[in-house]
Amino acid sequence: MPTAMPTQTPPSQPIGRFAPSPTGELHLGSLTTALASFCHIKSIGGKWLLRMEDTDTERCDRQFTEQILMDLEALGLHWDGDVIYQSERIDIYNDYLSSYLEPLTYGCQCSRKDLEQYWAQEEISRNHSLASLAALTDQTSLDEQVSSIDQVQPNRQRYPRRCVAADLDRQQHKLRIQLPDYRIGFNDGIQGLQWDNPQQTLGDMVARRQDGMINYILAASLDDGLQQVTHIMRGLDILPMTTAQIGIMQAARLPTIDQWYHLPLINNADGQKLSKQNLAQPIDTSDPSQLIAEALSLLQQAKVDIDTPVNMLKQAIVQWDNTPLQGKQQLNLSY
Repeated sequence: MPTAMPTQTPPSQPIGRFAPSPTGELHLGSLTTALASFCHIKSIGGKWLLRMEDTDTERCDRQFTEQILMDLEALGLHWDGDVIYQSERIDIYNDYLSSYLEPLTYGCQCSRKDLEQYWAQEEISRNHSLASLAALTDQTSLDEQVSSIDQVQPNRQRYPRRCVAADLDRQQHKLRIQLPDYRIGFNDGIQGLQWDNPQQTLGDMVARRQDGMINYILAASLDDGLQQVTHIMRGLDILPMTTAQIGIMQAARLPTIDQWYHLPLINNADGQKLSKQNLAQPIDTSDPSQLIAEALSLLQQAKVDIDTPVNMLKQAIVQWDNTPLQGKQQLNLSY
């Protein structure tokens, strides 16, 4: 049994969280996520936790962590309790992988190159099958069968389970976890009712790399349960991983999330998602009040009076409304 377990008493108030990865500074896209999650959870009398998702030691940097903390402070986005650092919780994740999650995991030695070669061979076999059909079938029937084959093309993002029965050493190889092979549904407060089969979408995802690095969604799932988070508001790009998170939390015997909200993505003038990968500019907190007003406008919230960040946030919390965001998948910057 893991040494870290959630308390048996349900939380007395709603709990939300902001969980940035310190692979760069905050940009307007990540700021809107922070601001929305803060205002929403505070509008229902909840706590707002801060967690640094810094398990990726190759890309995360302490200087970005410090800058994120300073930016949030400058904007009046004050978190409740201590900041949690995932890089300090690796033993906890491994405890769960060796206990409740152990029956679902197995060692894997397949490299990316191995999988590329596997799928290339599968493509050759598929083309050979089509050629054989062409030699034996009239054109009308062939078109129907080819159409049928095209509809069931394999998902190359899904691991083909080459190592599931190999009984490889779990400590010497990467570790995969088998996700549920059934449809899981949840109601998203912004995107509406969602259904997905995580096994068909993601397959057996890597839970721990060979070098010991823990997968993002595994760590997030365990921490959300251990911190007894009840409401999650985050970007739409994480939506495809949500049923996997639900499955992991259930398998780990952790309390699952009461309410999910996936915010529309912020796109720049070229239609690209604001992200570190697309070189989104870091926020400038030299004028925090103007920055808050801009982010609230982007989130289609009612205007607030220009004041100190704390007073602006108080007004934004009172006025917070998810309705303008519902059903939207993107919000566009005009510059």
